[in-house]
Amino acid sequence: MVGQTQESALDLGPHKTAPGTQRFCAATGAVRPVDEMIRFVMSPDGVAVPDLKRRLPGRGMWITATRQALHAALERNAFARAFKRDVRVTPDVVDTTERLIERTALEALAICHKAGKVAIGFSNVAAALARARVVAVCNAAEAAPDGRRKLAAALHRRADVAEIRTVDAFTSVQLDLALGRSNVVHAALLAGPESEAFLARMSRLERFRTGSISKSAKVRRG
Repeated sequence: MVGQTQESALDLGPHKTAPGTQRFCAATGAVRPVDEMIRFVMSPDGVAVPDLKRRLPGRGMWITATRQALHAALERNAFARAFKRDVRVTPDVVDTTERLIERTALEALAICHKAGKVAIGFSNVAAALARARVVAVCNAAEAAPDGRRKLAAALHRRADVAEIRTVDAFTSVQLDLALGRSNVVHAALLAGPESEAFLARMSRLERFRTGSISKSAKVRRG
């Protein structure tokens, strides 16, 4: 049922979560939409595993998708309480979960590139900002201040500047791997469903790192 609230500690399996469902957070006790949460299942050898795609078999527990909430789950032994048995949780589960969320965003960026929705390189980004339907500008974390400043100036000349997101979350190496190019420092995402999917994943990454989503969604490395 759309909009259904399920407050039990565990769900009934990966195919029992309808769009709009709200779930009980095992760490905080809050009830939130599943899009703001992470599902965890228990592997056959008793290890808690994040299930970002909500497809892994078995009953799952849900935690608000922030580092703070996941740390709280560890401190409160929420995994064992939810599953009602001993559960092994790896010491690096918070960092591992963040890396998985980050990887889904980079995979979405790669899909944008394959769909022809990415302008790569300073000149191409500047040209896109001058005339194309741009929805986001990506700068490598180590991008030079001068390049950032010039692109920011071009961005602010647009009437829709408030609608264009800036992403500074990835290193040049990460952008290289996602876009299949070398020495990527600047990129622009053009309007399209692929870009919207990427931005949704960036919102999830920012939520996990900061606990909130700013309107500009300017994401920096955690």
